[in-house]
Amino acid sequence: MLAKVIENEWIQMPDGRSLAARIWLPASEGPAPAVFEYLPYRKRDGTAGRDETTHRVFAEAGYACVRVDIAGTGESEGQFDDEYSEQELSDGETVLAWIAAQEWCDGNVGMIGISWGGFNGLQLAYRRPPALKAVISMGSTVDRYADDCHFMGGCLLVANVDWATQLCAYLTRPADPQLREDWRKDWIRRLETVPFSALDWMSHPTRDDFWKHGSVCEEWSRIEAPVLAITGWADPYVNAPPALAANLQVPCKAMIGPWEHSYPHLSRLDPADFHSEAFRWLDRWLKGDRNGAENLPAYRIYMQEHFNPTKAYGPRVGRWVAEQSWPSAHVNDRVLFLGSDGLKDNATVGTIAVSSPAHIGQTGGYYCPGMRIDNDLAEDQAADDALSTCFDTAPLTEPMELLGRPKLKFAFSVDRPVAQIVARLCDVSPEGVSQRITFRPLNLTHFASHESPQALVPGQDYEAEIDLNECAHRLRTGHFLRLALSTSYWPLVWPAPENALVTLHLENSTLHLPIRTVTEEIPPLNPGPPREYPKLQAQQLRPASNTSKRDVLEDGTIVLDTFDNFGQKINPHHGMTVGSDVRMHCSIHPDDPASARYLSGWHFTFKRDQWHVAIETEQSMSCDSKYFYLHRKVRATEGLDEIEVFAREWSETIPRALL
Repeated sequence: MLAKVIENEWIQMPDGRSLAARIWLPASEGPAPAVFEYLPYRKRDGTAGRDETTHRVFAEAGYACVRVDIAGTGESEGQFDDEYSEQELSDGETVLAWIAAQEWCDGNVGMIGISWGGFNGLQLAYRRPPALKAVISMGSTVDRYADDCHFMGGCLLVANVDWATQLCAYLTRPADPQLREDWRKDWIRRLETVPFSALDWMSHPTRDDFWKHGSVCEEWSRIEAPVLAITGWADPYVNAPPALAANLQVPCKAMIGPWEHSYPHLSRLDPADFHSEAFRWLDRWLKGDRNGAENLPAYRIYMQEHFNPTKAYGPRVGRWVAEQSWPSAHVNDRVLFLGSDGLKDNATVGTIAVSSPAHIGQTGGYYCPGMRIDNDLAEDQAADDALSTCFDTAPLTEPMELLGRPKLKFAFSVDRPVAQIVARLCDVSPEGVSQRITFRPLNLTHFASHESPQALVPGQDYEAEIDLNECAHRLRTGHFLRLALSTSYWPLVWPAPENALVTLHLENSTLHLPIRTVTEEIPPLNPGPPREYPKLQAQQLRPASNTSKRDVLEDGTIVLDTFDNFGQKINPHHGMTVGSDVRMHCSIHPDDPASARYLSGWHFTFKRDQWHVAIETEQSMSCDSKYFYLHRKVRATEGLDEIEVFAREWSETIPRALL
């Protein structure tokens, strides 16, 4: 049973700032273990609906739950500086110590979170605070350069500016006047000092110390708290769970289901019982229950199969499997050779050219499915395959299971100093429907290093490798495996400055497949359907809706426009009405990668009685062959008559260097 909810508690930092916390306390007598979630997304409204489905349930199961806003967000005081900053993490250590010292806590604290909260849970574990005894990390990364929304394979992701635009909108929201008398002064300061995050992140195009900070792969042994790592195959953060299971020296279990970037019980793709998984882990390490959590299989996986891929949410096809240890002896490397007539068992000689129109990638979906309302999943890849250089196997005479990270090793030359190549693996049905299994780009100037890239010499021979993203996929008899290569992948990857011709040297080009062969499966212990959980009973004033439209202009420019109206609701606990929407525009001409354009605009409204504020933010990015151009606008109004209280624009020019 739940004893009470403390709507707001102030936690003082050593420098005098106070962070705002919402606390759910269990009804049990005496101190209890605690669960901590630490985010910039506003406990008061931003995550209130989700918190109702997690922290209230945990409190009813005997945990004290603490949801804290990061400095400069929500009601928390101070200045937000950057994601996963030293301030954020040192503040997190202070909060952990504060929680452990409260009379309602027995000194044992666990962290849970998805995305930002999954990241900083691992990062705080890396710092070894004494009170932190367990972590549940979902949709996270162990390497901030290699596997976050900024860069992938040394290529700039469009998600970098997209996320920066969203974060700007989030950071300009005011504190609640019910909790902060100085809300207006603080709001103006937030508007005036909001970080230009896209600029900050793009100023670090290589894997330097900026990205190594917070990357727990730098020293695996520093993590001493047991970790349960969870994600979904429709989530971009698929590489962390198996990497953690393979490298941590403390108890660690990995699980990947069919889900998008969402808590599993809230997923729109086969929702699952997250609560039971969480309780088993937390009960073992925070309460000391001998429930066998440490004996779970190291890696539990939803093995996907071919279905009809569309951008809309729909059911997946597959089954749960498990590997008791990871890496597993059941997975072995099979080498296929790239040839002029497909993927073969023997090496061939010769060359094949890869050169793609700039707009290839239209069926690739949104970088982070789960952030939009719908229509953000990868579709049938056939249209993009037709514009790619493809290597196919023969139709399979028996099923093939892949589990792990396929690797492409290749020798190449190129006609430009900067170029990229994108590798996709697809399961193609006898009817020709192509389902993407995994993908990954590589900025070819990073062929030797992500820390010290170098311009390519046209005509010179090089060798490179691409470890494609983690996958688990079973190809049926009669289907065939396709390796599709392209020199662009828009609008997921920002294109190279010029069209490039990449020449593959086939005698040194191989595809390495992680083939899983099991004679007898162990019980997968897969999560069942979600249990009943409470939901925030907010009054809906405007329903959510979304649109997604692709057009071809008269000059051949390909345009994608999306609009997500997240609706408007009244929170039943404090009466605040919140509404928001976002529009996004991407365009590119097939013949000109430097024509790439991105624009996004967010709109937030907050109301209660006579209090009414609104924020509009817009950010755009364009380029030519030498520079990136960033432009940002922020406008804020107050009152029912929408009096403008702030308006500013920023413009920045960034040399492309080797991007």
